[in-house]
Amino acid sequence: MTAGVVRIALVAGEASGDLLASQLIEAIRSRLPDAVFFGIGGPRMLGKGFDAWYPLEKLAVRGYAEVLRHFSEIVAIRRGLRRRLLADPPDLFIGVDAPDFNLGLERALKRRGVTTVHYVSPSIWAWRGDRIHKIGAAVSRVLALFPFELAIYERQGIPVSYVGHPLADMLPVADAREATRELLGFPEHQAIFALLPGSRQSELQYMAETFIETARRIHQAIPDAAFLVPLATRETRSMFETARQRCAAEDLPLRLLFGHAHQAMMAADVVLVASGTATLEAALLKRPMVIVYKMAPFSAWLMRRIGGYLPYVGLPNVLAGRFVVPEFIQDDATPANLAQAVVNLYADRGVRAGLQTLFHSLHLQLRQNAAEKAASAVIGCLPPAIREHAGPAAS
Repeated sequence: MTAGVVRIALVAGEASGDLLASQLIEAIRSRLPDAVFFGIGGPRMLGKGFDAWYPLEKLAVRGYAEVLRHFSEIVAIRRGLRRRLLADPPDLFIGVDAPDFNLGLERALKRRGVTTVHYVSPSIWAWRGDRIHKIGAAVSRVLALFPFELAIYERQGIPVSYVGHPLADMLPVADAREATRELLGFPEHQAIFALLPGSRQSELQYMAETFIETARRIHQAIPDAAFLVPLATRETRSMFETARQRCAAEDLPLRLLFGHAHQAMMAADVVLVASGTATLEAALLKRPMVIVYKMAPFSAWLMRRIGGYLPYVGLPNVLAGRFVVPEFIQDDATPANLAQAVVNLYADRGVRAGLQTLFHSLHLQLRQNAAEKAASAVIGCLPPAIREHAGPAAS
């Protein structure tokens, strides 16, 4: 290894990890121009010069039942990657989320003397808190996206850095509702609802019809309502259109969008959103929401068996430390329940205004220039001979 040159292996397990890793690669390379990056990644990482040994899509499955169907292939990929990295160890390994895949790999590399960083703390504050001991054995440092996570790791003596959330850096602090409505051709006072049933085909499988039937009930209660439905891929759009036909809902005013989830949320009065990162996006866009999630019955059964520590699953509620928006999970996620919650939230302007104030405060708390902070933390883990050749952090 020559001074100023560093070989960094990364593994990202889904689209959100691909975005995080691509921003981190760019921030590190701005300070260590000769650094090389390789491992498992997606198109955004490839766009930053990343060498993908395996495509990210191989790991992008969710839910216990879904993972079991791909288990053999995922295990084979991890074994192959582990052999290759141990045979020619990188200077540093970064696991980007995907803890079930990355933590075992990180532990093997750490035992070999490789510095390991885990970017995005696993949700040990929500469930499976005993994983913190596994994390401590696997990582040299955790990069946490949320401020309350610091104390959890510090109590266990695990090195941790709070870097903030990249989405808080990307999304505007100011409310862009009026301008977005004008762009999309909607009048200021029309009732607009954004429907986000998930980005994965497995999510559409379990939620598309529920979202459509919910929209039907909302439309019955609010006849001038219009609905924006951003869908990430051709496959998910096709699945939603097929569900719409099954529900005989061609007459509903559903405007399907290719992507443009942020614009759909910004234009909406209320968002109906599948639990996940999209709930944080809705909060950062200052949008009142109702959170919903349905999964394979076997996956739901396992989740109930394992149990959780918090009474809520949506990130806005987790960050607030209380129920600030309603959640409906699995059997509770009926069109009747969801439509009533959405209509109630739409009708209560005071509650909506309070949520927007709260979400503005959360946005400022999470807006930390995450990529630069994460890059500084990573570079701080490198040997002094490399650190002294790193350029200054961006202001």
